[in-house]
Amino acid sequence: MITARAHTNIALVKYWGKKDQKLIIPQTDSLSLTLNEFYADTGVEFRDDLTADDIEIDGQPITGRSAKKVKDFLDIIRQISGSHNYAKVVSTNHVPISAGLASSASAFAALATAASKAAGLNLDRRSLSRLARRGSGSATRSIYGGLVEWHRGTDDQSSFAEPIMEKVDFGIEMMAILINTTKKKISSRQGMQSSVESSPYYPAWRKVVAQDMVAMKKAISDKNIDQIGHIAEENALRMHALTLSADPGYTYFNGDTIRAIQAINDLRSHGVSCYYTMDAGPNVKVIYNQKDREKIVQYLGNLFSKQRLIISQPGPGVKIIDK
Repeated sequence: MITARAHTNIALVKYWGKKDQKLIIPQTDSLSLTLNEFYADTGVEFRDDLTADDIEIDGQPITGRSAKKVKDFLDIIRQISGSHNYAKVVSTNHVPISAGLASSASAFAALATAASKAAGLNLDRRSLSRLARRGSGSATRSIYGGLVEWHRGTDDQSSFAEPIMEKVDFGIEMMAILINTTKKKISSRQGMQSSVESSPYYPAWRKVVAQDMVAMKKAISDKNIDQIGHIAEENALRMHALTLSADPGYTYFNGDTIRAIQAINDLRSHGVSCYYTMDAGPNVKVIYNQKDREKIVQYLGNLFSKQRLIISQPGPGVKIIDK
């Protein structure tokens, strides 16, 4: 059995909407930070004694739609490698599933790496990035560590991620406020499709992302955490405006999401540089300079308890591990 570890990534410039549902080609570019605290370990073994794929996540066999997604992905690897064997898949998530904490990114990046190796393929990282994308769009970025750009491309070959700064050498950190880690009611896939098809503001979103990508890459080059945080915050709010403006409108926020946003605004008004971002879920991520960590922990810990605050530094790319 080959086992791979991949870490989640949180988008600073968001991916929200597909141009091609089957190949998972996005409508826009995106840019993310890989995190060291959240990851998935996935082991894969192709065996000639199995009559079906045997998939286990966190000690439980999975069925239904989740199992089909994994089996469809394994079919892609079988097609590329010429293998006809079924696989035993054992995955452990060190991140809550379907809670807006990018569990699918780490899961499919780890699965792509372990399964391709187990099938006898020796893919380079760009090829792994393309492959991981077929399971979950954001997984294309979790192949790499640090700050990563996903080029939207126009087809399977041209849509892949690559690192902007894999070894992050300045003090950016991200803190997750775990507001609710239960499975969300509207999946990212459902939400994206609804926004693309029905939000009157979706054409403007494409233009906003193009501008934000240019500005974000300059802010990273300048190692300007305030500017990185500001762009990420505005980009997240505009993404969530697409959910509110869809038909029917919906939101991933709850009351505590709004409390967290207000708390971060309050901290900033008192001179502490910190910014928020949210993906498809109620949990809030705080972007800040590590020198301000203790002030932020103290303030947010009084509101949400310190046990619900998880601090992450920039994390590594995917790797094969010994289990």
